[in-house]
Amino acid sequence: MNQELLRIVDSLARDKNIDKETVFEDLEAAMLSAIRKANAASEDIVVRINRQNGEITASVSGQKMSVRDLGRIAAQTAKQVMIQRIREAERGSIYEEYLDRKGQIVTGRVARWDGGSLIVDIGRVEAILPKSEQIPGESHMPEERLRAMILDVREQPSAVKIVLSRTHPDFIRALFELEVPEVAESIIEIKALAREAGYRTKVAVASLDTKVDAVGACVGVRGSRIKNIVDELGGEKIDIVRWNDSSKILIANSLKPAEVAEIALCFELGRATVVVTDDQLSLAIGKRGQNVRLAAGLTGWDIDILTPNEYNAGLDTLERALREVSGVDSTIVDQVVAMGMVNVLDVEEVGPEPLMNELGMNRELASRLVVRCAEEAKKVADQQAAKGRSAREAARVEGEATPAGEADEQAKPPSQEAGEVEPAPAQPEPQEPAQPDETASDADSPARPDEGAAP
Repeated sequence: MNQELLRIVDSLARDKNIDKETVFEDLEAAMLSAIRKANAASEDIVVRINRQNGEITASVSGQKMSVRDLGRIAAQTAKQVMIQRIREAERGSIYEEYLDRKGQIVTGRVARWDGGSLIVDIGRVEAILPKSEQIPGESHMPEERLRAMILDVREQPSAVKIVLSRTHPDFIRALFELEVPEVAESIIEIKALAREAGYRTKVAVASLDTKVDAVGACVGVRGSRIKNIVDELGGEKIDIVRWNDSSKILIANSLKPAEVAEIALCFELGRATVVVTDDQLSLAIGKRGQNVRLAAGLTGWDIDILTPNEYNAGLDTLERALREVSGVDSTIVDQVVAMGMVNVLDVEEVGPEPLMNELGMNRELASRLVVRCAEEAKKVADQQAAKGRSAREAARVEGEATPAGEADEQAKPPSQEAGEVEPAPAQPEPQEPAQPDETASDADSPARPDEGAAP
């Protein structure tokens, strides 16, 4: 019996990943509860288990007793206490183990669906992959092998809740650590990362060893390394950007495949005004603005994309407004532009304080300058609103000029019996000009020249 007890304790400790001493203490507590159940009046109860030979000794009020003499009810009490304490110890062990693995990737088996969430068996416990943490468009079947990142570990009264994620940006970081040894060994550092799960990710990397090319190492021979990551993500595009401490160079790299003509940085607003040629505008903005959004997230700058005409028009308006303020000369205009303020809206938003601190202006001049720019900004906004109303009114009038009956006749195909009558040409419907962020498509764009793009 004693040797059997030692084997049971050893097996429990291994299976539940619990310290053997904790199991012995739980057994002693269970026996103590059972003896107290049978001897409610006594308070001096002692139970000891010899860790070497498994011998159990118990005493009540100083008199030895045998645990074999306990009745069925006391034995049932001991069993319940032991099960409860073993479960608590196991829950604590699971919590500590997975808390240390937070942010790491685990591989599990899809167990079942629970509403929109996915229950994944990851070994000692079942974890949950919420709907919000699943990559859009992905579908998983029971018994399928699945990799995900441990996002959160919560200790609850009845169980340990482990939340997984496949959409978190750190999931990409963890995949790079698995697939690229240089990243795992900290030879290559992932400096920044921006992601729209299921669609596209931009990763900025830098090498701590001058002999190692950061982008080339992440892509791998013939794209083998990046291909494994893309396959794991179900085809999500990954752009690998070369990191640079210069904000201008980093912004230009992050906007690839578009080529940038000029960049103006306004540190007071945290805004970067990027000038691209008309043929590069769609590439810079990306499909539904995706490219510029990811570039902004990667660099930490609020990025505005302008064409040369828009940029020059803003500068002309700014210069005209500034020169109308008495005491402002070309030097002050150049200094304001050098601060990255390229239109009247920037000056209005910045306010007088930066102008006073950076350019040494007195408060009166700085305030008058800001007020004048605010007036010009309102005038520009009113003009743009008037143009928009005029365009909509013209479209409405043109639509009303064609009678409904005539439009219906034009839409009908010509009758076979009246084949000699030529059908009237269909009148094109007025359309509003398409916005760049709605027409920019990766499929219509030329081949992406950025060196780190996923194949």
